[in-house]
This record gives sequence, C-alpha cells and structure tokens, in this order.
Amino acid sequence: MEIALAHYLAVGAMLFTIGVFGIFVNRKNIIVILMSIEMILLAVNINFVAFSRYLGNVEGQLMAIFVLTVAAAEAAVGLAILVTFFRNRGDIAVDDASVMKG
Repeated sequence: MEIALAHYLAVGAMLFTIGVFGIFVNRKNIIVILMSIEMILLAVNINFVAFSRYLGNVEGQLMAIFVLTVAAAEAAVGLAILVTFFRNRGDIAVDDASVMKG
C-alpha cells in the first residue's frame, strides 16, 4: 500500500485544525498558544513537502526550510518576551499582557 498525497494532506489538515482549536479554546496560557502556532506551521510544512514530492520539484522543500527558520525565530522572540514579562510581573497570564503597552 502506497501513501498517497491525500494521506499527507489529511495529516496536515488534522494538525492545522488542532492548532487552530488550541488557539481558540485556550486563551489563558501563552505557552499553549505558542505551541498551537508551531503546530499550524508544522501542518503548512507537511503540505509544502507533500506537494513538492507529488509535483517532483524542490521549491516546496525550500519553502519548508524557510518556514522552519521563521518558526524558530518566532519561538525565540516569543520565549524572550515571556521571560521578560515573567520577570516583571511574576506570572505569564495572557489577560495581564495589556500592561505591556508602551
């Protein structure tokens, strides 16, 4: 049995749905929101690589590498903001983020 393009797209759609669901359901915990964003980006990468393999070119795989780079930068900046926010406030509640206005 060969794994077809539809299987990869189904896995990507499930991961994307779980990521969006995680953002909308849990708005209190910023760590879960960041993990959900990473899951959405992972679903996009799976689709890029699946279409790249299906069409026989490398552009989708190159785009996946760029998305991974942006995701790593997003995670580093997001965690740096969280550490700074925790040092100033003592907790990382999303509701208290409005005091960061400058």
